[in-house]
Amino acid sequence: MKGTHELTNSVRKLRRAADMTQEDLADRAGVSRQTILAIEKGNYTPSVGLALMLAAVLKVRVEDLFQLSPGQLNEGGQSLTQIPEGGTS
Repeated sequence: MKGTHELTNSVRKLRRAADMTQEDLADRAGVSRQTILAIEKGNYTPSVGLALMLAAVLKVRVEDLFQLSPGQLNEGGQSLTQIPEGGTS
């Protein structure tokens, strides 16, 4: 699958765990509340920079916020969800 990848995210769950509103997160990340809403609903995939900013604001790793959907494959056809820590198989 070249070019686009299906992502799932935990933004809403982690935002709520941090006791933040969408408006709070938006203000701290420098975006609109509507952008946060669209990300949480899966209607908008943020840039790498915005993903890193959201992770920093929420004090989590970016990979805790965004994950490839199950079944996404790397170029060799191997499921990315099955690659062990360290990135090699």
